[in-house]
Amino acid sequence: QVQLVESGGGLAQPGGSLRLSCAASGSTFSIMGWYRQAPGKQRELVALITRGGSTNYADSVKGRFTISADNAKNRVSLQMNSLKPEDTAVYYCNAQRIVDRYEYWGQGTQVTVSS
Repeated sequence: QVQLVESGGGLAQPGGSLRLSCAASGSTFSIMGWYRQAPGKQRELVALITRGGSTNYADSVKGRFTISADNAKNRVSLQMNSLKPEDTAVYYCNAQRIVDRYEYWGQGTQVTVSS
């Protein structure tokens, strides 16, 4: 059974840093990424990384966030620097299975940026 487990969320001050981690198990994935959803807002893509190492970032996080992956361990991390209050959201890990491109979601982890 496929399982995605996120960790690393919490409270940070503006300008601070957090590192999120997502461990996926039960299959092999072609793309893994992070999405976020703030109260009253739609879920949006934050960053993704392919098995080949290509990355894509939302304009709002470019230069501040870095996504990385360990393909052998099916693990993806999101290093978040220079955090802003508008980064406050629930962050969800997403993984696309290679065999059929089915997408799985983690349970979400809260990130709060506040002074």
